[in-house]
Amino acid sequence: MRFRLRFLGKAVLVLAAIAALGWVVMVLWNGVIPAAFAGARVIDYGHALGLLVLSRILFGGFRGYGGWHGRRHWRRWEQMTPEEREKFQQGKSAGRCKHRAETV
Repeated sequence: MRFRLRFLGKAVLVLAAIAALGWVVMVLWNGVIPAAFAGARVIDYGHALGLLVLSRILFGGFRGYGGWHGRRHWRRWEQMTPEEREKFQQGKSAGRCKHRAETV
């Protein structure tokens, strides 16, 4: 029962955040763009949500993954010895060079 309640609560928060972001996009667009560009027009809430989706598609923003994973990686990095860090960096740079050599 608690799982369902938490899931429902998170779903409501996500929908509220999307609604708030749509409103922010609409207010910013209507405040800035028509004043800056003579041919631009005012948009409504639906168009603002469309711009939000379009920006997600084009720029890949609002990712749901990767946010707090950096902290876990940093803890792992802090626990490594200097030798392990050096080996890790060499492995990463070797992988980059190998990838570049394949694409060229």
